Formats: sequence, C-alpha cells, structure tokens
Amino acid sequence: LFFSGLPIAGTLIAIAVMWNYDVSEEKATDTSSQLKARKETNKITAPSFYQLNKLQSITPGTASALKSDLNAADITSSKTKEHFKKKLNSGLHGLCLGVYIEGQTIGDIVSKAQVVQRVDIIAPHTQWVRSFSCTDGNNHIPVAAKERGLKTMVGAWISGDTARNEIEINALIELGKNGHVDIAAVGNEVLLRNELSEEQLLDYIYRVKRALPGIKVGYVDAYYQFHEKPKIADACDIILANCYPFWEGYSVDQASAYLEQMYTVAKNAANGKHVIITETGWPNAGERFNLAVPSEQNSMLYFINAQNWAKAQNVEMFYFSSFDESWKVHEEGNVGDQWGIWDKNEQLKYQ
Repeated sequence: LFFSGLPIAGTLIAIAVMWNYDVSEEKATDTSSQLKARKETNKITAPSFYQLNKLQSITPGTASALKSDLNAADITSSKTKEHFKKKLNSGLHGLCLGVYIEGQTIGDIVSKAQVVQRVDIIAPHTQWVRSFSCTDGNNHIPVAAKERGLKTMVGAWISGDTARNEIEINALIELGKNGHVDIAAVGNEVLLRNELSEEQLLDYIYRVKRALPGIKVGYVDAYYQFHEKPKIADACDIILANCYPFWEGYSVDQASAYLEQMYTVAKNAANGKHVIITETGWPNAGERFNLAVPSEQNSMLYFINAQNWAKAQNVEMFYFSSFDESWKVHEEGNVGDQWGIWDKNEQLKYQ
C-alpha cells in the first residue's frame, strides 16, 4: 500500500487537477518568445554617445508613416526583396564605403587592390563614394572612385590624438589639391564622442577651407549637433548630417518619417546652406534597441522607404553601409557588423 497505493493515488489526484490545464507545447513556446521579447526590449546596446529619443527633445510629438512608404503589414518578404533590388539597381546617390575585411580593424593598412575590389563592386550602384580616413590605405579610395567616374566625399578621421590629426588633415589637403576630392569632410562625430572641443574642431575646419578654396568643406556629425552648436554650422560650406532613427529607438514603420524630421532639424540649423544626409541605415540582425528591431525584412523596408523619401524630396543621401565589417561589434554590440548591403564576404544580401 505504501509503495504502490500512495503513488497511484497521488498520480490520480494530479491528473484530476491538471485535466483542464490549457498549456500545450505550442503555447509554451509562444509564451517563452513573448518573455524573451520583453527582456530584449530593455536591452539598450547603443554606443553611449547616442541618445534615445533625442529628436523628441527638439521637436516633440509623434510621426506617422509617409505616403511614400511601403505598407509593412501588406508586403511579403519576396516582394520586399523585389523592391529592394529594383531600388538598388536604379542607382543610389551615395554609399559609405567600408574597406576592412574579416580580421582587420581601424589602423590596419588596407591595400590598393583591396580598395579597388570594393569600389568596383559598388560603382554600378552609386554616384558618390564616401570615405572616412585619408591614411593607412584609405587614401586609395577617392583615387579609385575618380578613376571610375564617381564623385567623392573624402573624410579626415580626427580625434583627441592631435599628432595623428595632423597626418590626416595634411593627407586630406593633398588629395584635394590633386583633384580627388569633391567634398572635404573634416572629422566624423568627433563632438558626439566628446573627443575635441568646439574651438579645436573649428580650427581644423578653417584650416582646410584656407588650403582648399575651390572645394566645399564640411563636418559630419549627428543632425542635432548643428542645431546645438551654430558656430559649427556657420563655419561649414555644407551641412553633413548623420540621421539614425534606429539609434533613437523608433520602429521601422515610422522610421522614414522620423528621418524626415531629423533632416528638417539639420536644414533649419543650416540657415540656407545645402544639407546632405551622410549616414543612415538599419541593421539586418542583432538585438533590438527599444522599438527598433533589426531583421532582414526591416532592413530592406527601411532602405526602400528612405530611398523613396529622398527621391521624392530631392534629398542627397549616403547610405550606411556598403559592406559588413566585423570590427564594429566592439563599439556597437552584435548589431555593429550587420549594416551592410553586401556581407563581409562581399556577397549581396537579400537575393
């Protein structure tokens, strides 16, 4: 009775209690997915210098989807791929070129052959190429681009390392004097990263302007930096604004509308000067950032919607990025190496 009767009785009672319990394997899996999504919603993996909902502090309110947007709820993955290919093959205004292959990082020397190979891949799809540095082999980028009939936005990478800055600035000036620069970008997000003071940056900008009087000179930073630091906008010939709805945590359904608002903030700060969006994009994998969810579908949708808006509004825009680069995971977490239109092996995504 003890070894048989009691276990049998206990089992029968348990069966009776659990008889109408409605948890199936399917429901358990669904519940687990919901809990995971809630947990990931609170995982903020953005670099520390990005600010969640920064736009709302400048222009409060919400944004609705634009008329030029695809309806995400009504379009299949295969149809999205068709739209993506059509948009890419019709030609983009500009692409940010990533040159570092697997195993390389910033500071490594890139060969001319490596640069030429990547420029050749993107050349049929873009009018402009943007580079980020003028040293360590990056100086080959504008030369290769010009040889293929492309226009160039050439960036000098400056930081708190003033000795290194001298090398970059001098290399930018040399490339400009040799006819390889259409727009000179003196620095990229150096104020956002708090690596130089406003006065130091202004000195570099004015120095390049004096050296390259026939070339438009600007500075690249988050769109709101020009709103908050009018002296920088005044010093630039052209306003070069990075606009990332993803890094402010917006959903892909509203992202192009918020992109438009970011552009408007930069345009208002420009006081009539020409404004170019120098970076925008959406990762295809990794952890979500607030309401911004990385996925192949969302990456394609944002690309399509951003291009549709830019064309409709006659906005010049450089898309970030051309190729996945693994070194970026150290700064941006597991979304860092997922921004490319081509993967790290130079294969076009979403085929």
